[in-house]
Amino acid sequence: MPITDTFLKTVKYTRTDNKPQREYDTDGLYLEITPKGVKKWQMKFRRPITGKESRLSFGLYPTITLKDARKKRDAARKLLTQGIDPSEAKKESERQAKISLDNDFEMVAREWWAFGSNKWTPRHSKQIIASLESDIFPFLGKKPINTIRPLDVLDVLRKIEKRGAIEIAKRVKQRCEAIFRYAIVTEKVSYNPVTDLQGALTSAQPTNYAALSIAELPDFLTAIGNYDCEPQTRIAFNLLMLTGVRTGEIVGARWCEFDLEAKEWRIPAERMKRRQEHIVPLSRQAIALLDDIRPLTGHFDLVFPNRSEPLRPMSNMTILRMIERVGYKGRMTGHGFRSIFSSVLNESNLFNPDAIERQLAHVPTSKVRGAYLRTQFMPERHKMMQWYADYLDLIQSKNVIPVNFTGIAI
Repeated sequence: MPITDTFLKTVKYTRTDNKPQREYDTDGLYLEITPKGVKKWQMKFRRPITGKESRLSFGLYPTITLKDARKKRDAARKLLTQGIDPSEAKKESERQAKISLDNDFEMVAREWWAFGSNKWTPRHSKQIIASLESDIFPFLGKKPINTIRPLDVLDVLRKIEKRGAIEIAKRVKQRCEAIFRYAIVTEKVSYNPVTDLQGALTSAQPTNYAALSIAELPDFLTAIGNYDCEPQTRIAFNLLMLTGVRTGEIVGARWCEFDLEAKEWRIPAERMKRRQEHIVPLSRQAIALLDDIRPLTGHFDLVFPNRSEPLRPMSNMTILRMIERVGYKGRMTGHGFRSIFSSVLNESNLFNPDAIERQLAHVPTSKVRGAYLRTQFMPERHKMMQWYADYLDLIQSKNVIPVNFTGIAI
């Protein structure tokens, strides 16, 4: 007869041989009672492939009721009809549950970050973990990684987009995709939900850095000349203007990078956008600026150290704030000097356009070709940088744009 709830409430251990007592239900389900009176549900079945008799445990009564036990038995029998061993399926389910418990998204993401950080610059490594901590972990951090679906990730990326940070959303998506690739390799998940989000994000509209026209330079340089600021800030600004490099490359400059005898500044690959060494020929004016700041910062590693923490560079916002305070907010940026540099030199028709591009560090991504091109046109680039410095000097001294370019000696 099948077991009833009334029977379960009253049944006791009655054997005298100290062996488990079994009370059978139907279809292999039975209640096993130990000599100490513990009642546990078991199911007897034969393994699909070997036909060997085996047992499957469903838990203790009364925690697992008769109704619950029968549901578990029926689920196991359904697996058997499909040729699946329910005991192996149970082990896999328990393994997945343990994986979920031990591998929330934040744990896996930090493991991925620690594994990959030796391949990144310290600054890039800090940026990656900071973006995860601010934009992803608060929403997905405690969620088991193998339960995260495409919509979960998309909801978080949409939050980033709503605050107008389109590029940040794109980068966060790339990092999440990389985390899931790592999780697949380490057998924490079976698929990557981020790959299903292709085309789901808003495309960023390309924007150019604000830059003045050549005609606006005299008034701008006059305003800068009249602005009261610290010597270090002014020298950094002028060196940025003379060299055509990026703001980050100026503020991160180190004394060991300068060869004043060769009149060259060699910016190492790890500090360049394309990870290739870049050579900047130094004009007389640029060397004079370095001579001016050496008494102030020559005892530091950095040419432009942070005032409060000299082991760190000055903020790359310092120059932008200077530009804004003289009334050019939204019209000019530190990066805008690269546009001016390109415009002046190209419009002069005095120099090879390829030499100008090389000086702007616009080189192919191929490491072999890039290694050759970074030194290409060096004699012409030395002349070009001196000519450009003289051109800026003439504007600042006359407060006008020269009538023609050829009036300045090469």
